[in-house]
Amino acid sequence: MVIQTASLSPSLRTAATRFAGEDFVEETLILLQAVVDRDLDALLGIGDEDFAIIDVDPEARTALARTEPVWEPWFRRYFLMLDALDASIDVEIDAYRSLKTSELGYSVVEFRQTVEGPSLSAWFDCIATIVWKNTDDGWKEARWHCSILDRGAVSNEAERSQETIRTAAMAGG
Repeated sequence: MVIQTASLSPSLRTAATRFAGEDFVEETLILLQAVVDRDLDALLGIGDEDFAIIDVDPEARTALARTEPVWEPWFRRYFLMLDALDASIDVEIDAYRSLKTSELGYSVVEFRQTVEGPSLSAWFDCIATIVWKNTDDGWKEARWHCSILDRGAVSNEAERSQETIRTAAMAGG
């Protein structure tokens, strides 16, 4: 897999240079850029549902999606909420580690995801463990487990602050 660094956000382009040569970094950058771009097709292309995903729901609780028919609508709702807020996402990777065998591997990614829009500014410090599986179509994400380590949000619209902050909580993974 060869990632086109020009298609990455500036912060992910920095990560591409910083973590070049690490196992699964290209796949990880493609996955994170797909979220930044709200590109569900790219997420579907790199993902696999063997072991499910564990992410964060709008109330900042743990959410488990065992199959694509569950996580695909989750992402569709998330992307629609971001569109409704006229919000953009970016991701800055702080630390990256990986281990790879011929059949399976994993990476641990510490990152800050930011959400910026006219009605809110939010950030989420996260750690994600990604299990990768070698398939006939290349390495696929077989499991994503994300936890929020810290977060903050500022709403510019007091009457919508709780709704905005709950919506922004979905950006944690």
